[in-house]
Amino acid sequence: MTHPAKPVRDGRVVVGLDGSDSAWAALDGAVAEARRRHATLEIVHAWPWARTDPLAFDPDSEPRRPAVEIARTVLRLAVSRAQEQDPQLRIVPTLTAQDAVPELLRIGGDAALIVIGTRGLGGFTGLLLGSVGLRLAAHTRRPLLVVRGGPPTTYGLKSHGKVLVGVESGADAAAARFAFEEAKRRRARLRVLYAWPRPRVFAGDHALPAREVVALRAEREQTVAYDMVAGLREEFGQLRIREHTTHTAPAQALVEASRAADVLVLAVHRRTPRLGMQLGPVTHAALHHAHCPVVLVPVE
Repeated sequence: MTHPAKPVRDGRVVVGLDGSDSAWAALDGAVAEARRRHATLEIVHAWPWARTDPLAFDPDSEPRRPAVEIARTVLRLAVSRAQEQDPQLRIVPTLTAQDAVPELLRIGGDAALIVIGTRGLGGFTGLLLGSVGLRLAAHTRRPLLVVRGGPPTTYGLKSHGKVLVGVESGADAAAARFAFEEAKRRRARLRVLYAWPRPRVFAGDHALPAREVVALRAEREQTVAYDMVAGLREEFGQLRIREHTTHTAPAQALVEASRAADVLVLAVHRRTPRLGMQLGPVTHAALHHAHCPVVLVPVE
């Protein structure tokens, strides 16, 4: 039996908050995204004590009240921080006793965007994207913005005025459209990057460039990149767009190009509902090493 897809409400941005530095940076990014969309901002704080001990939310349980008060304080601070940046922003604070990942997936299931930080409280210091982020990236059906780093000393980051999107084939059309729309919202330039490693053939113990293969594939891939955005270029006629094909490794090219971008947009492809999204090596590299926030756009 199939179920109808939930309607998408473009007027809502959902951000997950756990009180870590990374989460405050995510909140700032979510405020900016909600402002650009004229959207409601929903701040979700999943309180871990409540999930393991339901009495934590019992107002008559005095020993557990301080933990709940801490959670409420985190939400109050988050609302104040968001209001300081945009007093006109509509904000919905949500405190939940459930696990963060299923709650963010549920609450954000019909949102325009879900926003998280790179690493929350209790994560391993060597991992730039924690388990919550990876699980969300693997299972979300809505665009997911991963904001790197801690909160800046002043709200907002230095702007390059550029949106970067990585494309591989026509299957990435949803990510390309998101990037065009994001560039329009930001009034930014758009760079469409197609990157693929130069193929090589082996002759004995030596690797030799397959020149004819390189030439034919380069022509085909440049055509794919152009066809990908040709219709969108006409639709978004006012955007300044640059298309570029590089023969370096895709992950390396995207990470390097992200130095001069405000956001990197990538498609992630769904295999089966049980397995979730297929996060390949390029996506992993971007999530862990990009120099700007990364948006993952799910592709069915």
